[in-house]
Amino acid sequence: MDRIGFLGPRGTFSEEAILKALNTDNNRLISYPSSQAVIKAVHEGKISQGIVPLENSIEGSVNVTLDTLVFDSKVLIQQEIITNVHHNLIVNHRHNLKSIIKVYSHPQAAAQCRKYLKKRLPNASVLAASSTAEAVKMVKEEPDSAAIGTKLAAKLYKLKVLESNIEDFSENQTRFVLIGKSKTKSSGHDKTSIACFIYKDKPGSLLQILQEFASRNINLTKIQSRPTRKALGQYYFWIDLEGHIKDPLIKEAISSLQSNLRNIRILGSYPRSK
Repeated sequence: MDRIGFLGPRGTFSEEAILKALNTDNNRLISYPSSQAVIKAVHEGKISQGIVPLENSIEGSVNVTLDTLVFDSKVLIQQEIITNVHHNLIVNHRHNLKSIIKVYSHPQAAAQCRKYLKKRLPNASVLAASSTAEAVKMVKEEPDSAAIGTKLAAKLYKLKVLESNIEDFSENQTRFVLIGKSKTKSSGHDKTSIACFIYKDKPGSLLQILQEFASRNINLTKIQSRPTRKALGQYYFWIDLEGHIKDPLIKEAISSLQSNLRNIRILGSYPRSK
């Protein structure tokens, strides 16, 4: 049976996303302690696919995912999955808001609930967990604590959702990507991700890259600079664009870039989220 990895333990937003997006069941899913571990497991062939968070509409990119995909693996993005993210304050059944002195959550989730925490739990300590589901597990063992997590996790660990939809912005969404080793065929509604490495930083370096797409009327949906891990001030550019790598104009643009850049990595062409 082909296995799919996700950031665990059971009950994370990653698990929720994959159960909603794919016609699969829990028997195919295997949890890992970090997104890096999921990517590594796919890279080493221990599992056939994995799901990792790439970007949040409030907190921006999950940089560790970007860099692990670029530097530490040869896996490809196979599908984009965008889900609405609703956070919940989860407690033991015998506790209420006044009894909470600690709140556990993943740092990204806690950051998406800053206003709520400041208003409703101003005196509680906010402590980091490796995932929202891990935070919920910790609450089960500790009195006077709460977690920010999913309703799925609350159900799994038999805890109570004290307050729902506590995120600061109701339009909170997270972009996940399904990764694997095989390339995906064009669906007619695709996106391509690439990483561009320039020879050296100089005026117009980014403009030169952008012009290759602008001159061919190719729409870019994301541009981000990230350190190359070599020296301070050296960066690569993560770029998402609309279309598939097999599209003639995109193929032409990539070919032109390859002759002018130090390196370009194709991170995948894949169906966009519906």
